[in-house]
Amino acid sequence: MTIANPTVNKVFNDLEQFLDYCRFEGKVFNEKALYNKEDPTWIAYQKYQGWLRAKARNGGKDFVQRDRRPNPRFNNNNSRG
Repeated sequence: MTIANPTVNKVFNDLEQFLDYCRFEGKVFNEKALYNKEDPTWIAYQKYQGWLRAKARNGGKDFVQRDRRPNPRFNNNNSRG
């Protein structure tokens, strides 16, 4: 079914993607949660979408956290004593 109005089409596409997310992640699906910024399921879905966008920007590579520079103030290898 093709919907001529692009705004309505976007709502139905978002609803279908949200349903798939809830189904595969084991979340409770509630249509009222769509676009509700205070609903925990919608918040988790938005974080998941952000992770997918970041993964796409990264070329599909795994995220590797960089090693932090050691802070000389907290370096316990100094022998002052």
